[in-house]
Amino acid sequence: MSNQMPPSAYPVALEIDYPDRNLNRLTTAFRIILLVPIVGLLALLSGPGWAPKDHSPIVVLAAGGVLFFPTVLMLLFRHKYPRWWFDWNVSLTRFGLRVGSYFALLTDTYPSTEDEQAVHAEIPYPDVPKELMTGLPLVKWFLAIPHYVVLLFLAVAAEVVVIIAWFAILFTGRYPKSLFRFVVGVFRWGLRVNGYAFLLITDRYPPFSLK
Repeated sequence: MSNQMPPSAYPVALEIDYPDRNLNRLTTAFRIILLVPIVGLLALLSGPGWAPKDHSPIVVLAAGGVLFFPTVLMLLFRHKYPRWWFDWNVSLTRFGLRVGSYFALLTDTYPSTEDEQAVHAEIPYPDVPKELMTGLPLVKWFLAIPHYVVLLFLAVAAEVVVIIAWFAILFTGRYPKSLFRFVVGVFRWGLRVNGYAFLLITDRYPPFSLK
């Protein structure tokens, strides 16, 4: 995916390569079972951190997910977004998108923990002093509430579409292109909202669009 985008384009973008070939019917049929190991790994990366209450050494069972509250505080008081925090947030987000795409049957390639594969997420590092207002991270999650409502209904519709696509792949080996585009559009919409409200990489309000 090219790093060059039109000036009017939203800074957070997502493209998923359409599999213009016959998909693997066997892995499609047993996708829920095949997902268990990689979803477990994603859960460990995304879940809350934990440590024992006694004086024994700290044992980290989960990585803690996206660094949201620390980033809010850093933007508020230092007006900085530490690059390694950004890299962690982006890498975890992209990994989650690969797992989600595999779950939604958009690809039959098992999700990689590192490689981009067919899922191309454009999440640029922000120029904080020029692009981000100091106090806005406190309210972005609230301003995005209309998107949450719309995405709730879109997610339900996408689940129905994925079920239809599951049958289509089993019988024809192909993911109907119109259904594929709709599901990718829902993923794209969700990523833009996530980039605005939780990754905090832009102050531009997300468009209400699947495109």
